[in-house]
Amino acid sequence: MTSQPLLQIEQISKSFPGVQALRNVSFAVNIGEVHALVGENGAGKSTLMKILAGVHQPDQGQLIWQGEHLHLHSPADAQRHGIRIIYQEFNLLPDLTVAENILLNREPRTRFGFIDWKQMNSRTAELLAQLEIAISPEAIVRSLTVAQQQIVEIVKALAGDVKLLIMDEPTAALNPTEVKHLFTAIRRLMSQGTTIIFISHRLDEVLEISQSVTVLKDGQFVASQPTNGLTKEEIVRQMVGRSLEDIFPPRLRANADQPLLEIRGLTTPMLRDVSFKLYPGEVLGFAGLEGHGQREVARSLFGLEPLRGGEFLVDGKHINMRDPRAAIDAGIVFISDDRKLEGLALTLGVRENVALPSLGRFSRYGLVRKPDEHKVVAEKVTSIGVKTPSIEQAVRLLSGGNQQKTVLAKWLIKNPRILIFAEPTRGIDIGAKVEIYRLIHELASAGAGIIMVSSELLELLGMSSRIIVMRNGQVQSELAGADATEERIMLDATGS
Repeated sequence: MTSQPLLQIEQISKSFPGVQALRNVSFAVNIGEVHALVGENGAGKSTLMKILAGVHQPDQGQLIWQGEHLHLHSPADAQRHGIRIIYQEFNLLPDLTVAENILLNREPRTRFGFIDWKQMNSRTAELLAQLEIAISPEAIVRSLTVAQQQIVEIVKALAGDVKLLIMDEPTAALNPTEVKHLFTAIRRLMSQGTTIIFISHRLDEVLEISQSVTVLKDGQFVASQPTNGLTKEEIVRQMVGRSLEDIFPPRLRANADQPLLEIRGLTTPMLRDVSFKLYPGEVLGFAGLEGHGQREVARSLFGLEPLRGGEFLVDGKHINMRDPRAAIDAGIVFISDDRKLEGLALTLGVRENVALPSLGRFSRYGLVRKPDEHKVVAEKVTSIGVKTPSIEQAVRLLSGGNQQKTVLAKWLIKNPRILIFAEPTRGIDIGAKVEIYRLIHELASAGAGIIMVSSELLELLGMSSRIIVMRNGQVQSELAGADATEERIMLDATGS
């Protein structure tokens, strides 16, 4: 670290029609540190980062870059000063090679003006080697894992002279093992003098990887502090004005003696002889290390996995779980961990998405009765608190939390009795998480059975009546929610 900050943000304000996105925000970012920026959706993080990337210009305030005033009129200006941003949505060309993506528009040329492929692959290999990344420069990007594509984005940004790298939710689509690899790369960058602004909703990761944390709320600066000694509880209080204990509703217990759902000997290519019961009015959590079968359990219950054996009983009656239609007919719905790919039609509006599974209810002689559809959708969207200017708004323009509530709204119209949530709060902020938890609690309180698969142990511990721990595709243990701890879950998950 040096005594002079790399970047000083002083009294920055920015407004858009009808919205004050930032108001008098000031803080400093030191050279060679990972500086986390946290806040709920709408806190102003994205606007501030786009100002630093030259996409927007502030209405007032100034940026000081290594002691001198910085004026960024375009992204090209930001890049000339060594500022790069990696957005949450990858900006890669999937059918080109790693080298072609990393050196796009910067390809080395022969003296005849042709691309020097040998030098391009060699230069890419050097860049990858600097971060000790084992990816072939000639690999097609489409063939890479999400984590590897994230690394390619980082190396692409580093191909020029980079002093400040801004990372927007870089771990949102990564599993825990992939996060570790990414953090290893970030630490190497930091050791080489690169400064990183790390934007994330995952507070455990913020505390692990950053040296400083700045909190924004409603477009205003709340606090900027060293990470050392800071707790998740304190960050939450600064972000949302409430303590961590207030995030989760009271834990529920089953309110019936007979199971709503019983699974006997569920077997798939991944799972072996998985059996359990789900009772009305409870939240049954599934935990385990990534890839040990909890995700496959959730998908199997919705007819999405090839079955090799097992019995499905709803209210004591056998169900032939051949496909999602059979699950829906049995009163089972599935909220996927990938809402953008499996939960929503992003180009359609809120109304169309919510009505989609229930078109038969709104149709007569093959024609949709628009007034009926509009009335039911509007009531459901309002009742669960989807924040949207209109039910005709394209869902791709909604925040992650409101997209998740839109997925939930479309299934609630079906009046399901069993709801399966896979990573229910992935990629959404603390405030939206609290709303999702409240909705899950209300559904269970009304007699629904909830299955929740989550990689966030705090979430499972806060919400679950019981927790089933998976290991190697089998049930390793079953813990009463009140008796479960992070340590016990991890011991069971690792077989220790």
